[in-house]
Amino acid sequence: MRKSLWIALTAVFAALHATLYFLSPPFLWRNWAIYLEPIEGILLGPAAGFCAALFGSTVGRTIRPDPAMFIFGVIAEPLGVMICGLLARGKWHLALPVYAAALAAYFAHPFGQWFPIWTVADTLLALVLIYPAARTGKWMSGTDVKRLAISLALISFVGIATDALVRIFMFIPGGLYMFFPPPPGVPVPDFIYGIFVTGAIDSFTEDVLVVTVSLIVGVPLLIALQKIPGLKYPLS
Repeated sequence: MRKSLWIALTAVFAALHATLYFLSPPFLWRNWAIYLEPIEGILLGPAAGFCAALFGSTVGRTIRPDPAMFIFGVIAEPLGVMICGLLARGKWHLALPVYAAALAAYFAHPFGQWFPIWTVADTLLALVLIYPAARTGKWMSGTDVKRLAISLALISFVGIATDALVRIFMFIPGGLYMFFPPPPGVPVPDFIYGIFVTGAIDSFTEDVLVVTVSLIVGVPLLIALQKIPGLKYPLS
């Protein structure tokens, strides 16, 4: 029964993930699927959540291709969901090393040492909040609305910051910035600097939006799901 539920909910969330991406307005830097990431991780857990986001992000981008940004979302969204699932299970010791290694790689790169520290302020804050978020993960199965909201806000913030950090890691230490050639006459470092600073501002906005959506939608949803007999989450 639990395995069947695992498969069914993974398929449902994969379809929802793809649909939200497909319906997103083309002018957004990222897409509506990012608002689903915390709930995916909390309900499905790290394994099933990762699979759902991977399938969903891949299918969505296959239906509506975005060649320039394809690889970023296909990798970043599943990892963001996985971190949310780990935190919901209280496994901070698995999430922290991966997160810290990605940040260290960024700061070891010359661009990471040159770009303003404020551009990665949200990822640095999320690093500090990984342990508290994991410690409050057990509140996800309770009915205390205040505690549930606090835990959901923490996990959502760390999850979306992880999504951003993975994109940063791929773009700077991973070297994908080399696939974004500057206009004629513009030095590569200056061009990448402009992309990074603009992206950082968008990322901060999305941090706020994801946490807000999680609180508005996630709290009543999780409370409602707790009333279903036999349903225990995270599933994996």
